[in-house]
Amino acid sequence: MDAIAGLDLAEVAASPSPLPQRSQEMLQSLRGLVPFDAAWLAVADPMRSSYTGVASTDLDECTLRYLSGPSMAHDIEVTHTDPARPPLSPSDLPYPAADLPTWAECFIPAGFHEALGVALLDGGRRHVGHLALLFSSKEPPSPVARRRLHQLTPVLARGIDPLSSLAAAAQVVRGATAGTVLCCDRVTRPLPGLDGDALLAEGSAVVAVARSCIDDSQVFTSFLWPRGGSHAPDGHVRVSVLASPGEGPAHLLGAVVLSPVTDLRGLTPRELEVLGLLIDGCSNQQIAHALVVAPRTVAAHIEHILVKLDAPSRTLAAVRAEREGLYVPPTPSPCRPQGCTA
Repeated sequence: MDAIAGLDLAEVAASPSPLPQRSQEMLQSLRGLVPFDAAWLAVADPMRSSYTGVASTDLDECTLRYLSGPSMAHDIEVTHTDPARPPLSPSDLPYPAADLPTWAECFIPAGFHEALGVALLDGGRRHVGHLALLFSSKEPPSPVARRRLHQLTPVLARGIDPLSSLAAAAQVVRGATAGTVLCCDRVTRPLPGLDGDALLAEGSAVVAVARSCIDDSQVFTSFLWPRGGSHAPDGHVRVSVLASPGEGPAHLLGAVVLSPVTDLRGLTPRELEVLGLLIDGCSNQQIAHALVVAPRTVAAHIEHILVKLDAPSRTLAAVRAEREGLYVPPTPSPCRPQGCTA
């Protein structure tokens, strides 16, 4: 294998560029290692057992639409090219490739007679995508081409993995200590490169708030959360919510990342709760009801908040607190029954 070309492919796969750009550049690098006539690279959607193309070479729009349809997904399943295994060629099948709809209706009419198909799986054997290399020649792909593609499959899987894009986005959070990925199937998955945390377990209040923020179309949100209870006996942690990049698969909502709190501006745990309710649009009476305190106590808290945030009004204090992520969101919101509490 050409060492320089192999390093180039690995560098492209690890780049923080958008998924479509990164995928297209990977195909260009791969072509120098495993020559092909056309290629299709797609991410897998496990919720729908379907594939969405993210890059291709020398395929027309009609062919690309076909490949993202149910026939291609069906043929990948029946030929068993979705589990971890070496690249598969039509010549390896115990029946003619023309028996498969994708070949009979798409590839053969387009002038392709051979191919190498391989599932792309991450290190934990999670199915992240599929690669098909197409050849106009009727000769089966050489053993060298098969071996090279098999060796490069882990690199391609890392490059196409949508979680890698989320992990790269999470790097904007300074000092990140833990993270998780939010999925549409109401579960969380590990975020590559970061540990888990009990606060990020599916069903936790933090995850519920994070989901509501993404549902409210917020691209980035940051707030605080108390550890050990509402009085924060173990201090606060910063929670950053990042929506999934627009080019990612629909089943991935985004990521939640925890990091240390650097400066609370002298705000107490109760004042941070009051700020969360202020940001939510609550009146003093509503805040008093939510916190089970007297209205005059709320007024005193707000006076202290205005001084600590150097804000002349409660409105400006709420704006500054939201901008700096200096608040604990209410769960549930007493003032905004639907939408994001942030």
